[in-house]
Amino acid sequence: MRNDPVVESQDRILVVDDSVSTLKVLERNLVSQGYVVLTATDVARAIELLEGTPVDLVVTDLRMPRVGGLDLIRHVRSNLPDAGVIMITGFASIGSAVAAIREGAEDFLAKPFTDDELLASVAGALQKVHTRRAVNAAATEGAVPPQGLIGESPTMRRVYNLIARAATAGATVLITGESGTGKELVARAIHYGSTRTSASFVPVNCAGIPEGLVESELFGHVKGAFTSATASRSGLFGAADGGTIFLDEIGELGPATQAKLLRVLQEQEVQMVGSDRPRKVDVRVVAATNKDLVALVARGAFREDLFYRLYVLTIELPPLRERGDDILLLMRHFLARFSAQIGRPVPRLTDRAIEALRAYPWPGNVRELQNLLQRLTILTDGDEIDVTALPAAMRFAVPRERGLQRTLADVEREHIEAVLASVGGNKTRAAEILGIHRKSLREKLRTPDRDSSE
Repeated sequence: MRNDPVVESQDRILVVDDSVSTLKVLERNLVSQGYVVLTATDVARAIELLEGTPVDLVVTDLRMPRVGGLDLIRHVRSNLPDAGVIMITGFASIGSAVAAIREGAEDFLAKPFTDDELLASVAGALQKVHTRRAVNAAATEGAVPPQGLIGESPTMRRVYNLIARAATAGATVLITGESGTGKELVARAIHYGSTRTSASFVPVNCAGIPEGLVESELFGHVKGAFTSATASRSGLFGAADGGTIFLDEIGELGPATQAKLLRVLQEQEVQMVGSDRPRKVDVRVVAATNKDLVALVARGAFREDLFYRLYVLTIELPPLRERGDDILLLMRHFLARFSAQIGRPVPRLTDRAIEALRAYPWPGNVRELQNLLQRLTILTDGDEIDVTALPAAMRFAVPRERGLQRTLADVEREHIEAVLASVGGNKTRAAEILGIHRKSLREKLRTPDRDSSE
């Protein structure tokens, strides 16, 4: 016997099926969860209801007399673009599932399905609907933060507006900003606010793929293309077909891969390693970088034609130090989140700790703040976090006069050491925050004293 909690919901669902008995079962299950349910036994009646009643989700059978479910999906997508659709059928096939998803359905259920499968599908589809509506409303209702993004500062409200505009457009998007500012969260908000939300979002860390494997990873390979290619692989662009691929740290791609990526953007087709013919893909590209691509183009390290292909819609994320009181909202969010994870009361930050955290420049931005508060939540025994619990670089981050007689190398080294202190000496993490390779970090830290001790 099911004991699921009743969902407090005012979501309105239209269920369409030519089987009256199926309609009754679906209606009973959905009403038991708090949903408002309308029913129709054919597409004509469904369209009548849609014209007179706001609906959040349509659950429709695939095969019905005269007009089928795919036609209803097309009608919903043309007239109610922010509503969700789930296709159900007793004649399941890969072809019909693909057709439903391509027409814009959020999910596809094959009969017979369990009550749990139905409710999970409905909950997932409605979550996408809510995210899509929140993002699209940002441009007209004062910039509502998309799911996962926190902040009310003017700079972040401008970002929310740009996300909403980018979500409704199909163009390539370039996200810029320092490491740790939340570029992947922005990319996800764009994807889930777009018409591609039902397809895959594929994140790719371009800097994390060895140069010799980039082409195979991105575009795929055929069996026998090289020694270890024991089977064909579609690649990450193939996995993102119909959806969005997020190319993080795109400035790290080598010249050969840049040329192939340019072709993908121009022709909307990829060529697998070892194949003599390209294949079409329908993929939206969202790229991100913490580097100055204009400077890279000027140095010849990044293709100018590729840059202009990427530089269509741009979103620049502000560093945390320029977001004002957003840091207070973020601190409350992270403390509550990590306390809930370990099942303890939310600790309180003392006024001295808050003052120190606000004065700190946050070179690692939101990611650094998140990591710090997770560590403090775990290690703090009492019910408050005082300034003495903070890393040394933060305890002494009170603004003070700096002499102007120091060399640039001294200033750089001081900043590097502050970042290292903030991450407990983790050089890999510090290099990521600073936007340099770990080897470069070691070279910048190398002195005669250090050399003799390492």
